Amino acid sequence: MDKEELVDVLNTLIETSKDGELGFRTCAEQSHSPALRLLLQRRATECQQAATELQMLVRQHGGEPETQGTISGAVHRGWVAARARMAAVEDEAILEEAERGEDLALRRYADAIAEPLPPDVHGAVRRHLEGVTRNHDQIRRLREQLIAGA
Repeated sequence: MDKEELVDVLNTLIETSKDGELGFRTCAEQSHSPALRLLLQRRATECQQAATELQMLVRQHGGEPETQGTISGAVHRGWVAARARMAAVEDEAILEEAERGEDLALRRYADAIAEPLPPDVHGAVRRHLEGVTRNHDQIRRLREQLIAGA
């Protein structure tokens, strides 16, 4: 894999992590439950840390790192905020939106890990993929618990 391809893969993951950070923050702002709000804020911080690490890797490999999320991520956050304003959004709906974002993150990280990455990058991407998987599964479990309790 040449430098440009590597930087492209990493920048896609940076955008994904920035989308996750901002998405979790938006969901936290809309949550009614203080415990859920705290959990979502923690997930946002984890995504922010992942983006920072990926940005350092881009620089180490001679590239210019992305600093923002994607347009589709901004649209998704706008949808969450608009949905919250239009109706009393329940935490179940917020978790549904968070899970949808994590579905996309899982796909992007799975695509990246399938690439022939240098060992230092592969290790970081593998660790981040494991974190995204944990986040996704936890969000899904919480959403399912809310549905079962409703």
